[in-house]
Amino acid sequence: MNAYDDVPVIGVAQVATDDTHFLGEGPTWDPIRGRILWVDIMAGVVHAGRLLDDGSIVEDESIRFPDTAGAVAVSASGELVVAGRQALHYRDLDGQITTGRPLVDGDERRFNDGKADPAGRFLVGTKGPGGEVLLRVDPDETAVIIDDDLGLSNGLAWTPDGRRLYSIDTERRCIFVRDYDPATGATGERAVFAQLEHGHPDGVTMDAEEHLWVAVWGAGTVLRFSPQGEIVGRVSVPVPNTSCPAFAGPGLDTLVITTATEGLSDEDLAASPLSGRLFTIAPGVRGLPPHLWAGRAR
Repeated sequence: MNAYDDVPVIGVAQVATDDTHFLGEGPTWDPIRGRILWVDIMAGVVHAGRLLDDGSIVEDESIRFPDTAGAVAVSASGELVVAGRQALHYRDLDGQITTGRPLVDGDERRFNDGKADPAGRFLVGTKGPGGEVLLRVDPDETAVIIDDDLGLSNGLAWTPDGRRLYSIDTERRCIFVRDYDPATGATGERAVFAQLEHGHPDGVTMDAEEHLWVAVWGAGTVLRFSPQGEIVGRVSVPVPNTSCPAFAGPGLDTLVITTATEGLSDEDLAASPLSGRLFTIAPGVRGLPPHLWAGRAR
């Protein structure tokens, strides 16, 4: 029996791509160019593709970066910011990639999940040996520490007004919430929104009804949480390592879910041969317009 079998089923996600990723992550809808972006972290690749009406995704482009690619955000003009190993990478409209200054250190530490905030700043966290951080990186690459005590910094989401920030510590199996000032990036006191008993919360997104959708690594599911922190539904995914959901499409009515083969044995892969692919589902609710990155100060 699955740990979340007693949660009402919203539906079963369908496989959307043919390619397999070791650590597929960070799907991001680019509303201006009508495409979905996602990363394969350890390969250091950002993928871009078209979401078709039948829920499948056709990849049009893959962009390799100098080291890892923990997360990607896109500006209104189409420039990309990518969370590299310990610095941010920038790709301009001509395809030129430059790398910013190191923002974290430690041989075993790298950037992990990140997103643009309501004002277009880039928030990004780290994965490493412990004492991990969540940073706010302003356009001039000033880095402000939001958290410095995390086990593994992961998914980020904001309420529609941008005044509440949700963040995940995967190692603690915890979803946090705090006040957020979109104008300044200032944060309030951190509180526990929800604590998982089974699986590990990973990536997260929010829908237009202010419900959170959380991918649960190791549980083959995406859980839907009410604004009060109650689990009210789930999407079943036919692979164990679900990593991140995002709403995509012109109507923001398709949930795109990345998955991974990382940590799976040969036996696991034989039992779940679709691991590492992207999945989609129309869950019957729309997402929020994605925040665009403000760009880098010149």
